[in-house]
Amino acid sequence: MRHFGQAPEVWIKTGNSPVCEADLAVDAFLKRTLLDTRPDYGWISEETGDERAARPFHRFFIVDPIDGTRGFLEGKVEWCISIAVVENGHPIAGVLECPVKNEHYLARKGKPALLNGNVIQIALPPCRERSVISCRSSMIRKLPRAFVDCVTLKTDIPSLAYRLALLSRGCLDAVFIRSGCHDWDIAAADIILRQSGGIIVGLEEQSVLYLQAPFCHDFLVAGRNQNIRKMLDIVCKTDLN
Repeated sequence: MRHFGQAPEVWIKTGNSPVCEADLAVDAFLKRTLLDTRPDYGWISEETGDERAARPFHRFFIVDPIDGTRGFLEGKVEWCISIAVVENGHPIAGVLECPVKNEHYLARKGKPALLNGNVIQIALPPCRERSVISCRSSMIRKLPRAFVDCVTLKTDIPSLAYRLALLSRGCLDAVFIRSGCHDWDIAAADIILRQSGGIIVGLEEQSVLYLQAPFCHDFLVAGRNQNIRKMLDIVCKTDLN
């Protein structure tokens, strides 16, 4: 938190995305702490690789030290630290820590998702007149006009993981995720969403499989289990990539 609201040093990575000294500091702390505790786990992070001697791992930590770095640098509060444990290609535990908002999301396979210790679930049906959809602003002009006119579109949340967290507690009804997101962007939020009654899938309604190099995914849609087919139908009628 000592870097938030300040002017940390920033570098531009391949793909024109920023990384700042806060990303690297959080990554170093988590890597040291988690691997000291679980040396038999593998390590995959947005910022660093696993320098240990190559060997097979049954479980992996998948980490994004700051999901929403651009928002962090702009002083926005919707960013988080994302940590997942993945086994056989699927998350079995996930944590999203949102320090500025004082929100702590936690989920384990077979257990309810929690926000600050309280169970969260996606409301069904949502208690609002218009569905709220999170998407990139570039997608709006491609969506069917009839759909755009009857929903509320949110384009101002910098962290993808946090968008999925909002979905898991019923603040959003769906999230459209453009091609190119990585394991570390969504793995922790994936299990939090699933344990709250939601799902994240590809355009053929297939589950996301993790730990597949280069750890990158095609277009994804997240929503309530009961509305995912409707959201997929909307997306498949357009070209949102």
